[in-house]
Amino acid sequence: MAVRNSGVSDGPDAVAALLPLTPAVRDRLEAYVALVRRWQEVKNLVAPSTLPVIWSRHVADSAQAHLAAPMARRWLDLGSGAGFPGLVTAILIADEPGAAVTLVEANGRKAAFLMAVARELRLPVKVISERIESVAQRHADIGAVDAVSARALAGLPQLLAYAEPWLATGALGVFHKGQDFGNECQDATHAWVFDLVKHPSRIEADSVVAVLSAVRRR
Repeated sequence: MAVRNSGVSDGPDAVAALLPLTPAVRDRLEAYVALVRRWQEVKNLVAPSTLPVIWSRHVADSAQAHLAAPMARRWLDLGSGAGFPGLVTAILIADEPGAAVTLVEANGRKAAFLMAVARELRLPVKVISERIESVAQRHADIGAVDAVSARALAGLPQLLAYAEPWLATGALGVFHKGQDFGNECQDATHAWVFDLVKHPSRIEADSVVAVLSAVRRR
């Protein structure tokens, strides 16, 4: 994928080009990236080819979830992987009253990494290492959330099925999607009704951050 902000050096400024960063947030982001690099060799957290551009390809791209739903304070991130976008969201809102981010990651190695980062950076994060399908029934204590996020997880119809327990109670769906999103939307409308706002990605050409609301089955 082509990167839109290729003129920005790959560092914290890639994120600062999108939104203001306090010194505390910048420090947390730098510590997080350092942890990704340290754990990469044993956990295989991200594609090795993306490490040289981790700030733009992963961190800044992930920050667009918060940009798309800036008032959301209670987040549920599905298929969190190495924490993109869930841990980035948690870092960006960590100092806000009521901030709470639940990360769902079935891979035990990656879940261990998420827990380590949350602990070390003192983030308002809970990690659930289970399959997404079981989370709503087994973890009712998650409660209502403001937004459900996912990046590179599944097609839109499957994402809506995963997120339905929370979307049905009013949460926004905030999903990073690529150039095939038009076809995914068409497929989804066979079974779902929703309002959609598309935010063109400021990082990846031909990509969007899709914000869905009023989601219900037909």
